[in-house]
Order: sequence, then structure tokens, then C-alpha cells
Amino acid sequence: MNKIGLTMGDPAGIGPEVVCKALQDMTAEERAGVIVIGDRLFMERARDMIGADFQFVSEGDVPEGDVPLVQVDAPNAESIQPGEIQPDAGEAACRCVKKAVDMALAEEIDVVCTASLHKTALREAGYNLSGHAGLLKLFTGVKKNFAVLAGPKLSVIHVSTHVSLADAVTLCTTESVLETIRIANQHVLTTGIAEPRIGVAGINPHCGENGHYGTEDDTQVIPAIKLARAEGMNVSDPIPGDLVFEQAIDGKFDIVVAQYHDQGHIPAKLIGGHDCVNITAGLPILRTSVDHGTAFDIAWKGGLARPDNMKAAIAMARKMKPVK
Repeated sequence: MNKIGLTMGDPAGIGPEVVCKALQDMTAEERAGVIVIGDRLFMERARDMIGADFQFVSEGDVPEGDVPLVQVDAPNAESIQPGEIQPDAGEAACRCVKKAVDMALAEEIDVVCTASLHKTALREAGYNLSGHAGLLKLFTGVKKNFAVLAGPKLSVIHVSTHVSLADAVTLCTTESVLETIRIANQHVLTTGIAEPRIGVAGINPHCGENGHYGTEDDTQVIPAIKLARAEGMNVSDPIPGDLVFEQAIDGKFDIVVAQYHDQGHIPAKLIGGHDCVNITAGLPILRTSVDHGTAFDIAWKGGLARPDNMKAAIAMARKMKPVK
């Protein structure tokens, strides 16, 4: 069983609550495969709020059914208020991610699974980065990572994500599409599928329809596909976006390469719902995450947050294996 490092997330949000609810529903054996990385103050508050029956243990042997915790001090912890954007909360979430990455790189854990952080709180803490993706680049030293959304029926990887639609077209180069296909292939291998089948969404309506609706599919996407096939990968021709995801849901593909954010996010979240998990591919470590935000509007209000997505992220973390 994988050893999973489970981060607290932003302590002002629902992260501690959904982590504790997921832990409460685990068997003693499953809890033994998890290490919580966070501030004991918030984790115990969340545990007590939901009436959970386990203890967090930071030193010595962990009794059966209890949960090991790596203490990461939140700055000015007693002053952090629930449901508000605060730089101290952003810093706390960042410290948890840093500790989890360090543990994964040192092979003390097998997979990092993160609760949500707030991008504005992160920026107010001094990190002008794009949330977890930016932190993971910073802490692992990679130049680029890739957003994968994975559910029971559909997995999607993106050539670009948080850029304008105009910039997404510019970024859809042969080199970037080929790199995304390679990472897609590698990611599917980590899930235990020996021969990945990769579908590629066209960037233009009808994949450009012989140049009538744009030439990018012919001049940028198809050359990348040919190069990927020359490397031995099983990759489709460009398929219109209104068809390729349906084909993947029907079992034709293990993953779809989407050319930009909304092209992949909309079908993945629509089909996956609470079971849609965020995975960061292209890292030297394995990382899964919830695919929702901090939900400040319901945080610390007696246990309103649903743990379904956290449970799905943990389940994905259990099944992933590194590819050497």
C-alpha cells in the first residue's frame, strides 16, 4: 500500500474538515497508510468539530486506528480566522506543500495528496504563483507541469491551462503538443495501464475542416502526433472536441489531450462530478488533489463540507505507482 502524505490545505477553509472526514471513514489499516502534514491545532479542531474518534500522533509508535501527523506550524495560528483570506493561512498551506514535497523527494512518502489552498491568500503571503501548480514547480525544480483531471470514466490532460484563449492558440505548438502527449503516456502508465491509448482533441471546430476554420490542427497538432507515433505511442488523429470525449467515455481512450483549459475542464468536471480528481503530471513525485476550492462560505460551520472529492483523491493516490 502506498504511503500517502495528506496536506492540511488552507486552515481557514474546509481542508482540515474534509481530511478528518475522510480519515474517519477509513479502516485502521487504511489510516496506517496516511501521514497528515499540517498544524495540530487546526487538525484537532476539525476532528473535534465532526466528532471523529481517532487521535493525531506526532511522536513514537502510533496506536492502531490513530493517525500520524507531521507538525507544520502555521504562523500566528491562534489569529487565523475561519472563512477569510489571510496571508498567514496562505503561508501555512504553502509550508505544508513544501514539507510534503520534501518528504516525497526523500522517499518518506509515496504520493502527495493535497487539500485546497486559496490562490489570493498564497499571493498575499508573498508567493506570486498559480496555486499548487506553481508551488510544485518551485519546490521540485521542474520548468513545467501538466494538469490532469481524472474521473472513473474520463481523464484529460491539458496543453495549456490558466492563459487566455488567444494565448492558448499561440501555445499550441508542435513541441508543446508532443510534450503533453509524452506526459499523458507517462501518467497513464503510473495508473497501471501498460499500453496507454491517447485521444487528441483538435483545437479548432471540426479540427479546422481542411483549413476552413483554422490551420493549427494541420500545421501544429498533426506533426506532433506523427512524432509521438514514431516514438511508439498509441495516439489518435485530431478528433473534434464534440466527439473525442464521448469516445473516451465509451472506452476508446485512456486519456484525452485537450488543447486548452475549458476544452478539458468542462467535460471532465461535468462527467466526473465529485469523483473528478486533480493530478499534477510531469513531476519527479506523484501528486493528487481535490478538485475544489477552500469553500470559505461553509468552512468551520459545524461540518457542512462533503469529503467525497477528498476520498476520491486519496483513492487515486493509493493506486498510482511511479514509472522508472
